[in-house]
Amino acid sequence: SAKVTFFNGDTKQITADQRVIYYYAEAQTTHITYPDGMEVLHFPNNQTEKHFPDGRKEITFPDQTVKNLFPDGREESVLTDGTIIQVNPDGTKEIHFNTGQKEIHTAEFKRREYPDGTVKTVYSDGRQETRYPTGRLRVKDKDGNVLLDKQA
Repeated sequence: SAKVTFFNGDTKQITADQRVIYYYAEAQTTHITYPDGMEVLHFPNNQTEKHFPDGRKEITFPDQTVKNLFPDGREESVLTDGTIIQVNPDGTKEIHFNTGQKEIHTAEFKRREYPDGTVKTVYSDGRQETRYPTGRLRVKDKDGNVLLDKQA
């Protein structure tokens, strides 16, 4: 293994297994490049980034939230409570809560689906629609006035 120290305090080390470990002194950041092309960055705030050869990136934040960035533009975050947030290239978002609830966000609406089968949708114009597992449908206008409330 060989190690070079630069005038600014940075160091570059090439290990026997061909890893390149570069330490940026001013930023206190370590950048490791592996022979297979994977790169790992360690930041002083305990954030870690892994850059995979296939273009995917995995960021682990100090609070242990993990965000995956995919080459096709998708993003997926896994929060410490188990909540998963997926963002698609078209801007739509899905949130899977650890309670079993699921939320979908699009430009047209936000919808929450409950484990009991209840589905609440709020449209971009403010209208609200609630569908219950019994088949009941309730629709409200943007001001909360009931427009429709019918049983199945």
